[in-house]
Amino acid sequence: MMNSIVRTALFVPGSRPERFAKALACGADAVIIDLEDAVESALKAKARDNLAAFLAAEPAARVLVRVNAAGDPEQAADLELCGRLPGVAGILLPKAERAAQVRVAVACGKPVWPLIESARGLLALGEIAACEGVERLTFGGLDLALDIGMSNGTPAADSVYDQVRLSLLLHSRVNDLQPPLDTVYPAFDDAEGLAATIRHGRDLGLVGALCIHPKQVGVVHAALAPSAEELDWARRVLQAAQGGAAAFQVDGQMVDAPVLGRARRLLANAGG
Repeated sequence: MMNSIVRTALFVPGSRPERFAKALACGADAVIIDLEDAVESALKAKARDNLAAFLAAEPAARVLVRVNAAGDPEQAADLELCGRLPGVAGILLPKAERAAQVRVAVACGKPVWPLIESARGLLALGEIAACEGVERLTFGGLDLALDIGMSNGTPAADSVYDQVRLSLLLHSRVNDLQPPLDTVYPAFDDAEGLAATIRHGRDLGLVGALCIHPKQVGVVHAALAPSAEELDWARRVLQAAQGGAAAFQVDGQMVDAPVLGRARRLLANAGG
């Protein structure tokens, strides 16, 4: 199982084994070896061989694997391989639409991260999230936009994505899952836009995102980090709480149990 604190999960094509070690060394909290969209059909078997060879040579390495989707003839071989490789810490299941599909992936013995990428998947989110073996939820914004005919990169799409994010947060909370991850930000040279999107997601309650390029990792981590002002406020709140009052004031604002909880969470996310 991966560390529960996952701010960044970086995709690496399974057909590019020379990038595996570099991805693991770039500072991402998790690395996803992609056997699905990033690998052309003729190279699927070779990508599995690359994964097996790398993990045999690096027994301490831990990766997630995006297998092929339900109905794809490659999925069974993907899951069989992942099930017998100790270095595979979890399965990213693309185009998850039904609980039965999730249970097939769970049967390989690894935690599963369902990837919601369609209207069917979004409407079945409750049953998917409730499946035993599901560890974390995430979604694919570009595929979802294509499926429902939405124009990606528009204010309308942003509104829909926020509804998806809220659904992921709610279903994760009621099913005691690890915090969900935001979808990829496709413009990997747009650090400013990525940081703004990550801060927006952070304010909604998200704590991380899928990444498609190593240069996005540091941007995401920085955008998620509490500001110096926030940390100073949190420390002062906790210091004031030592007086034992159920409610008190800091900076002219009332502090009660929920506000105290937010202060503790800010400091915990910052490592103290």
